[in-house]
Amino acid sequence: MNATPRTLSRSLNDRMIAGVMGGIAHRFGWGSTMVRVLFVLVSVLSAAFPGILVYLILWLLIPNEAD
Repeated sequence: MNATPRTLSRSLNDRMIAGVMGGIAHRFGWGSTMVRVLFVLVSVLSAAFPGILVYLILWLLIPNEAD
Protein backbone atom coordinates (compact mmCIF):
# COMPACT_ATOMS: atom_id res chain seq x y z
CA MET A 1 0.00 0.00 0.00
CA ASN A 2 2.97 2.35 0.42
CA ALA A 3 4.01 2.22 -3.22
CA THR A 4 5.36 5.46 -4.61
CA PRO A 5 2.92 7.14 -6.98
CA ARG A 6 3.91 7.27 -10.62
CA THR A 7 4.49 10.76 -11.90
CA LEU A 8 3.45 11.96 -15.31
CA SER A 9 6.48 12.27 -17.56
CA ARG A 10 7.29 11.72 -21.22
CA SER A 11 8.68 8.26 -21.84
CA LEU A 12 12.22 7.87 -23.09
CA ASN A 13 11.79 4.18 -23.99
CA ASP A 14 8.22 4.00 -25.34
CA ARG A 15 8.07 6.86 -27.80
CA MET A 16 6.98 7.35 -31.36
CA ILE A 17 7.32 11.13 -31.60
CA ALA A 18 7.92 12.74 -28.22
CA GLY A 19 6.92 10.06 -25.71
CA VAL A 20 3.73 11.81 -24.57
CA MET A 21 1.37 8.88 -25.11
CA GLY A 22 3.92 6.40 -23.76
CA GLY A 23 4.27 8.49 -20.62
CA ILE A 24 0.52 8.74 -20.13
CA ALA A 25 0.18 4.98 -20.61
CA HIS A 26 2.94 4.31 -18.08
CA ARG A 27 1.43 6.71 -15.53
CA PHE A 28 -1.95 4.96 -15.55
CA GLY A 29 -0.68 1.42 -16.17
CA TRP A 30 -2.33 1.11 -19.58
CA GLY A 31 -0.97 -0.19 -22.88
CA SER A 32 0.69 2.50 -24.97
CA THR A 33 -0.91 1.21 -28.18
CA MET A 34 -4.35 1.50 -26.61
CA VAL A 35 -3.66 5.10 -25.54
CA ARG A 36 -2.42 6.04 -29.01
CA VAL A 37 -5.40 4.46 -30.78
CA LEU A 38 -7.83 6.09 -28.35
CA PHE A 39 -6.18 9.50 -28.84
CA VAL A 40 -6.35 9.22 -32.64
CA LEU A 41 -9.97 8.06 -32.57
CA VAL A 42 -11.05 10.91 -30.28
CA SER A 43 -9.08 13.39 -32.43
CA VAL A 44 -10.64 12.20 -35.68
CA LEU A 45 -14.19 11.70 -34.46
CA SER A 46 -14.49 14.95 -32.51
CA ALA A 47 -14.47 18.34 -34.17
CA ALA A 48 -14.00 20.02 -30.78
CA PHE A 49 -10.80 18.09 -29.93
CA PRO A 50 -7.85 19.38 -32.00
CA GLY A 51 -5.51 16.42 -31.49
CA ILE A 52 -2.34 17.92 -32.95
CA LEU A 53 -2.65 21.09 -30.88
CA VAL A 54 -3.34 19.10 -27.68
CA TYR A 55 -0.35 16.84 -28.40
CA LEU A 56 1.96 19.83 -28.92
CA ILE A 57 0.78 21.44 -25.67
CA LEU A 58 1.32 18.19 -23.77
CA TRP A 59 4.78 17.90 -25.36
CA LEU A 60 5.67 21.32 -23.95
CA LEU A 61 4.12 20.83 -20.50
CA ILE A 62 5.08 17.25 -19.58
CA PRO A 63 8.73 16.89 -18.52
CA ASN A 64 11.04 14.13 -19.76
CA GLU A 65 11.39 10.97 -17.71
CA ALA A 66 15.04 11.76 -16.92
CA ASP A 67 14.37 15.29 -15.64
